[in-house]
This record gives sequence, C-alpha cells and structure tokens, in this order.
Amino acid sequence: MYKTTRTLILAASLTAAWMLPAAAETTPAPQESGFWATEVNAGDLPPVQDRLPKEPLVVDLAAKGRDFGTPGGTLRTMVTRSKDIRQMVVYGYARLVGFDQGYKIVPDLLSSYETEGNRKFTLNLREGHKWSNGTPFTSEDFRYWWEDVANNELLSPSGPPDFLIVEGKLPTVSFPDETTVIYEWDDPNPDFLQSLAQARPPFIYRPSAFLKQFHEKFADQEELAFHVEDARVKSWAALHNKLDNLYKFDNHELPTLQPWLNASSGKKIRHNFVRNPYYHRIDSNGVQLPYIDVVEMEIVAPGLVAAKTNAGESDLQGRGLAFRDASILKKGEANGGYKTLLWKTGVASQIAIYPNLNFDDEGWRNVLRDVRVRRALSLGIDRKTINQALYFKLAHPGAMSVLPASPFYSEENAQSWAAYDVDQANALLDEAGLDKRDKSSIRLLPDGRPMELVIETAGERQEVENALQIVTDTWREIGVKLVMRPLDRDILRNRVFAGNTMASVWFGWDDGIPQAHTSPAYLAPTDQVFLAWPKWGQFYQTSGEVGEAPDMPEAERLMELAHNWEIAANDEEREAAWTEMLNIHADQLYAIGILNGAPQPIVVSNRLRNVPEQAMWAWEPGAHFGIHRPDEFFFAD
Repeated sequence: MYKTTRTLILAASLTAAWMLPAAAETTPAPQESGFWATEVNAGDLPPVQDRLPKEPLVVDLAAKGRDFGTPGGTLRTMVTRSKDIRQMVVYGYARLVGFDQGYKIVPDLLSSYETEGNRKFTLNLREGHKWSNGTPFTSEDFRYWWEDVANNELLSPSGPPDFLIVEGKLPTVSFPDETTVIYEWDDPNPDFLQSLAQARPPFIYRPSAFLKQFHEKFADQEELAFHVEDARVKSWAALHNKLDNLYKFDNHELPTLQPWLNASSGKKIRHNFVRNPYYHRIDSNGVQLPYIDVVEMEIVAPGLVAAKTNAGESDLQGRGLAFRDASILKKGEANGGYKTLLWKTGVASQIAIYPNLNFDDEGWRNVLRDVRVRRALSLGIDRKTINQALYFKLAHPGAMSVLPASPFYSEENAQSWAAYDVDQANALLDEAGLDKRDKSSIRLLPDGRPMELVIETAGERQEVENALQIVTDTWREIGVKLVMRPLDRDILRNRVFAGNTMASVWFGWDDGIPQAHTSPAYLAPTDQVFLAWPKWGQFYQTSGEVGEAPDMPEAERLMELAHNWEIAANDEEREAAWTEMLNIHADQLYAIGILNGAPQPIVVSNRLRNVPEQAMWAWEPGAHFGIHRPDEFFFAD
C-alpha cells in the first residue's frame, strides 16, 4: 500500500541522507515505526536515528495526562471543499513556535529562541533537522525566502508581509550560521512570535533546495524555460508561485515539515496524507510521531458531513458539523462506533451581523453609520429566544466581545446594547430621523425608500438562517424589514469587499480569548476581512492605493490604539490599549453579536485515543485540532 507514492517521496532521499551525531543523553533511543520499514530495509530510506534532528522535540505525554500510543492506522476525516485539504497544515500545526494547551508560546520546529526587548529575535534551529524529502532544513531556507522570494518584485510585488513592517521599516535579517536566524527591528515588534504561531502561519522559510530549480537566479535557463512551457504559465515567477504553496498543501512534490505529507496529486475525492519520515517530534519512549500512519481526507458536499459522520464514516470530525447536528450524532453513536463530544468555541460570537459602513449606497451608508441605528438593531434581537430555539440554552446571549477566558473580559461590554428592548429600539430609530413609516409600518429612509435591510449570508450554516428568521420577526416590531440572501462564501466576501453588500453575517472575531501578547490589530480597520469596514481595511493593507481612509473618529482612535499596542514598552500599556479598544467596540457595535459559547460537536472514533474530552474549538489561537496535537492521537487497536 502506498508503495508508488513512497518511492516518489523518497527519490531525493537517497542522496540527501547523512549520518547525525550521537543523540544527547537525555534523548531516548529512537524507535522505528513499521510504516517505513520496507524502505529502510531496502536502503531507500535512512534508519530513524538518522532521520531525526540531533535533538528532536521530546514530548512528555505523561506530564500532559496522555497515553503512549502505538504507531499505525488510517484516520478518516472530511472537508467540504477541495481547497480545504490545507486543513492538514492547520491540524498538523508544526510551527516555528506554537501555542501549548495553556496558550503560551513555546518552541516547536525551533529548538529555542531569544528576544531582546521585542526588537531582536534570535531563532535557533535544530541541528540535523530535515524536510520531508531528506534535504536539510537550515538558515539557507530562511535566507532564500527573505532575499529571493519576499524581496523579489516578481515573486512578491507587494514586498514582505505586513507583520514584518514596524513603523514603516523592514527588519535587518541575518544568518550567522546554519542553525541561527536573526530578525532585528529599530522599534519593538511584539506581534512577531504570535504571528508565527497562527493557524495560517506566515511561512518565513521555504524548501530552497527544491524551489531553486524554478528560480531564474539559480536554475538552468533551458530547463527552467522547459518547466515554464510544460506548466503552461507565462513566466518563471508564475511557475514558482504556483509550486510554492506550503499552506495550500496541494503540491505533493513540495517538501514539508508537517507531521503528514501530501501523497495525492491532482484533484481527487479522497486525498491521502502519509506520515513524514523526517518529522522532528518523538515521545519519551523514542517513538517518532505522528502515531497515525495515514490521514484520509474525503471531500463531500456540506450537507452530507453530519449524515456520513452519523454512519461512522469519519474517525475525527469537527469541521462541517454544527450544534444542530448533535442530537442525530448522539443517536448514531452505538451503530457508528463513535462518541460525540461538545467542545467550547473560541470565537467572540457564534453569529454576528456586520452592517457595512462602506456600502456603496450613500443613503444606506449614512443610516448604517449612525450608531443609534446599530444600537436599535441590536436591541431589537431576542437573543434568549434564539439561544433556546437553536442551542437549548447552552450558549450565552450577548454582544460581540471577548470571552470570560480572556483577562480583558467585561460583563458590561458583553451585555452592551444586548437586552431585548423594543421600546428603546423604537425610540432610538425615531431619534435618528427614521420616524416615518409606510402602510406596512416599515420605516422609511430619509430619501423615502423602505427600510429593507438586506443581510447576505454564506449559506453554509443552518443556524444562521434559523436565527435570522427569528430576527426577522422581532425587527418587524421596530419597523425594519429583514431580507435574507444566501450566497456562496467566495461570492459573499467579494461583494462585501467591493462595497456591494449592505450587511452580512459571519462569526465574530476568531480570537475571542486574547491575552496581553495578542495583537489587537483585528479590532482596528487594518484588514478587509472585518466585514463592517472592508474599504478601510483595504486602505491600510495597500498603503492608501485602494479603498477609503477611515473617516469616523472612533475608527481613527482604534487605529491609534492598535499602534499604541505595537510600540508599548510593557504589558500594562498593552492592556490599556486592549481595554479601550474593546470599550469602543461595545459602545459603537461595529458588529452586532447575538450569542457566543455555542457548543461545537466533535465526533471521535471509539478506537481513537488522546483526543481531549473537554477542549476549545478555535481557529485563533489554536488551529482547531492543531493545538491539541493530532500527531499524538492514536488508535487503540
């Protein structure tokens, strides 16, 4: 099984393998798994002790309250779009530094790091660490990305990513030796390490030995021209960018550092990901992780995830499931051979309405920018009824704010303008000049049009449509007609970004449990993905070339505070910035949260071990399953 794939993967290993120095006394003797035994015995793959770094990351499972596993098995899971095979990078969660289960940043791919005043960061690599094809992972991979990719105008027209720009300046980056990389700024960059730990990491390194053959600076020109023509692209840069997709994970030839590597080429219904023979983590018995040999990811229609999971066709499933599926999943446990866990969710709001303050319609834009209107819309939502109807009172009604697990939690902010108060809502709308109504008691805009608020959705979550149906009824009581328009996710986002959407629905902030070290940039108009101010975000992201400059005092203050956090000298100053930004959001309601903490069903095979019974399902921080380390999951049989 997988013999052909293995041969392709190991083609480069024959010449790249080299003997490592003896392991440190504290490192347990490495143990070979059975999956690669055939290749090792045939001499096509070095033995495990020669595949690991000199000092691998040793996982103390006992200290984590977990069991030692036996390698083997195939784990089945599902996604709903072909592009979502990138979830293997999210779930794998191999990062230079990552969050542990206490949300502290710890070294992972790095052996260690040092920081001096958040201005200078020294990254120490693991000696002898290798990519999945056996080529060395060294500072050259960082130098190649920095000098030949990020600062190459053809490959990166907009230059290095924003998180590396501090006070308008790029860092000085140096590479003293094979295992040391230094990033240094004139001013503090406190967001640097957290950015490296994200669910979608900004890869500041590349498999240079592989990609150089597609770079004009290093490749044989005739061979490069052949590759460009063969790939049917316009230039070497287009070819390089097509192949350079560590996050997309769809190029099976591109080496990786993740626990599993893509063993499937092209578009398929099922993709297989096999264990990385050079993965850097072992347990304290010396067994190389991941325990599970193969992950089989099936692409299914969104409406089929719950049904197929109910039938026992997934060993680990969270994505594609919603709380409304919990009852049917519970009923299928006996025959399906699984159990259904209910994890907490980490988003600031399970359902949030985003009035578009950059909507192209001037009349509606002026109405939506009036905070009295946004407050009235919030007061016109019966959150308790939605919680009872959709979540059996297991969620927490409230405005969009951080969750109690964050040190910045404020009950006052959590309940700001979140009571169901029709009288106050009507009074606010009257005060805002929307006191005229048509024959159907729908309020009229200043230009005479009926107040028909069109809310566009991604059409992916039934609870969103169900919640909006309830909102439709209660908004009628305040003279607002809600019109719901389901769209494809990509179409929705593009319409919002273009200013064509009046209002939309999505989750709240991904990170609902921020700490002092968490950047509050997502609370300021720094990114178009915050659906209330897409054009303000575009203006920031393109340095004013596209979009619109923030032109409301509170939004301008949010930008100042985000900058204050960046240049803060200590945690007290950062906490002050966070607190004021959250207070502004609570007062201004840029997003109208409905409830948070809705339980997330997690289906786990009865055979699967080390999956926590109680945990947090969060994109940031946590990478969904990633922070819980699926490379430590194993099958009991």
